Amino acid sequence: MAQLNITLDQEEILRLLADNSGDAFKILLQEALNSVLRAESAEQLRAAPYERTGERTDCRNGTRERGLTTRIGTIELSVPRHRNVPFKTLVFENYKRSEAALITTMAEMVVAGVSTAKVGRVMQEICGKSFSKQSVSEACAELDGAVEAFRLRPIGPGCLFVMVDATYLKVRENHRIVSKALMVAIAMNESGRKEVIGFDLADREEAATWRAFLSSLRKRGLADVRMFTSDAHEGIIAALEDVFPDAPWQRCQAHFARNVSDAAPKRLRAGLRSELAEMFNCGTLEEAAAPDAVRRLDEGFDDAMTVMALPEGMRRCTRTSNYLERLNKEVKRRSRVIGIFPNSASAIRLMGAFLMEENDRWAAMGKMYYSPACKELEARRSELIVIARRQQDLRRVA
Repeated sequence: MAQLNITLDQEEILRLLADNSGDAFKILLQEALNSVLRAESAEQLRAAPYERTGERTDCRNGTRERGLTTRIGTIELSVPRHRNVPFKTLVFENYKRSEAALITTMAEMVVAGVSTAKVGRVMQEICGKSFSKQSVSEACAELDGAVEAFRLRPIGPGCLFVMVDATYLKVRENHRIVSKALMVAIAMNESGRKEVIGFDLADREEAATWRAFLSSLRKRGLADVRMFTSDAHEGIIAALEDVFPDAPWQRCQAHFARNVSDAAPKRLRAGLRSELAEMFNCGTLEEAAAPDAVRRLDEGFDDAMTVMALPEGMRRCTRTSNYLERLNKEVKRRSRVIGIFPNSASAIRLMGAFLMEENDRWAAMGKMYYSPACKELEARRSELIVIARRQQDLRRVA
C-alpha cells in the first residue's frame, strides 16, 4: 500500500471553510484523492516523477480527467496514465461501491412511489450531478436479479388459501401505449400468515392467461390448496377448474355485494348493503339462506357462501379478497406516479420490488387464525373437494 503524505495549506483551508459556496469539502476531498492516485502511480512504477532508477517498470503518459460522484457532490480527478501497463487504483473500486449505493437509493425511491423525474432532481441536490429519467430507469435495472429470484422461487407446502386478482398498468409497447394486466396471487399458509406467492404481466385478463399463471404456481410447488378466493371473472373460474379442480372457489363477498347493490335503485343501496353484511355474518348456512335473500341473490349466493364450509375462525379472513384488493391499490398508487412504464420489464421490475417489500412486511405481522382451526380444516378436506366438484357440475349445466 502506498504511503501518503498530504500537505494542506492552513490559510487555504480556512479560506475554503469561510466560503459560503459549499465547495470546501469537495475541494479538500479532491486534493486528497488526487494525492492517493499519484502515490499509487509512483508505487506501481517504482519511481517518482522524473526519477531515474533501475527499478522503474514503466513510464508516465499524462493524465485523464474522470468525475467521481460522492455524497458531497461530483469531484473531478486527474487519473494517471501509464504507457505500457494500465494504471490500477483502489479509489475507483471504492467508487463502484459508492455508485452502487447511489443506484440502490434511486431504485428504492422509485419503488416507494417517487417518479423518475423527481428522483433525478433529488439526486441533483444530493450529489450535484444530473441524472436523466433514462439513467434512473437504467439504475433500477439493478433490481432485476432480486425480483426475478423472488418471482420464480419455489412455493413451500402449507398454502391453505389463495387469493388471485389483476390490476392494469399502462406500458409502452411497439410505439404504442397499451394496458397490461398485472396478475397477483397471495396465500395464507398453515401458520396463518400472508405471503405473495406469484405475479406476472399479461396482455389481457382471460382464461388462457390465468391458466398459464396458475399453472406456473403449480409447477413452483403450489398444491393442496383448500380454497381460492377471487372476483367472478370468467377467466379465473375456468382456469381454476382446469388447474386446481379439487379446490373450491369462494366468490369475493365484497365484489358480490357491490354487484348486487349497484343493480338496485340508489335509495335502496345502503339498506341492501346492510342486509348483505348481516347475511354474510350469519353463524350457519341455514340461517343465511333466508327465502327472500335466496330469491334475490339466487345467481351468486352459493358461490359467495363457500366459506361457510370452513371452520368459523377462518371465515373472516378468506370470504373476500380484500387483502389483495388493498395490495393492488398500493400497486396502482405507485403506477400512477410513474405514469407509463417504458416497457414490460420495467413494470415487472418496479412492481415486483414493491411486492417483495410488502411480503417482507407481512412476515413480521401476527397470525390470522389458530392451530385448532387448521386441525378442524383437515377434517373437512373431503367436504371441500365435494363442493369443488359440485361447483364444476353446476357451471357445466349452466
